Amino acid sequence: MQDIYPSRHAKTAEFLPRLDPVVHGRWSEDAPISQEEAEQFDRDGYLVLENLFSEREITFLQAEAGKLLADPDALEDETVIGEPESREIRSIFRIHAQSRVIARLAADQRLAGVAQFLLGDQVYIHQSRLNYKPGFQGKEFYWHSDFETWHVEDGMPRMRALSMSVLLAENTPHNGPLMLIPGSHRSFLTCVGQTPEDHYRMSLKRQEYGVPDEDSLAELAHRHGIVAPTGKPGSVVIFDCNIMHGSNGNITPFPRANAFLVYNASSNRLVAPFGVEKPRPEFIAARSEPHPIVPVAGPLAEEALA
Repeated sequence: MQDIYPSRHAKTAEFLPRLDPVVHGRWSEDAPISQEEAEQFDRDGYLVLENLFSEREITFLQAEAGKLLADPDALEDETVIGEPESREIRSIFRIHAQSRVIARLAADQRLAGVAQFLLGDQVYIHQSRLNYKPGFQGKEFYWHSDFETWHVEDGMPRMRALSMSVLLAENTPHNGPLMLIPGSHRSFLTCVGQTPEDHYRMSLKRQEYGVPDEDSLAELAHRHGIVAPTGKPGSVVIFDCNIMHGSNGNITPFPRANAFLVYNASSNRLVAPFGVEKPRPEFIAARSEPHPIVPVAGPLAEEALA
């Protein structure tokens, strides 16, 4: 397959044109988001949805996250990623396959239905994780485009994927919220540097390859600005696979947590990686035959999982 987004090959970074739409679905009155929201996502590359979940549902999700964080030994060992310089948990990957609650969340009509509309296709979970940024010790996530890594190291062919971050704790301007450069999704910024073998073992803790150069980042930030959406628990931040994003460390006493779900179009399933010999493991990037999500309506509750 032709590599239309080559990266980590040249000695200098460059901006390449985006060759894929941002919103693949055609808006109509029965779309799961408003026309204004669809236009904002197309223009800015991100969207914040509030008040999707009831207080009871939010409490249910928070309780599940607490259980998972409290008993990491009950999880698949390789999916539990610690902070680079402490024993605190940074992320738990493949969480939708290890938690019935998160699996139900991923299939929820309020999320999966929006993903289907924006991607114009049936969708499946490419990656899922529980992100936890503890108080005082939570480290930063450096600036990056997810698609650059998913393309080079996983073999995602086209920009037809998106992420949803479901906030499980209040995100304030102070506790390391997600930062985005709106409009940066409109071009593809290549990265420099050959990718080491098994790069994921290091990058899940601190990414040093597949990160943009500072001059290009400064150009993007001066051109588009930086936003840091904040919100109460239950808020959902949706962002395009190619938008430049990152987050600062958390030196406040207030932890930050979110359930992170990546939806990929079924027609965009992974092929051989475009920049490495060996693809990353399944718990980071789903390579097996995708099972399209059938969206489920109704409230999130324990009795619904029985």
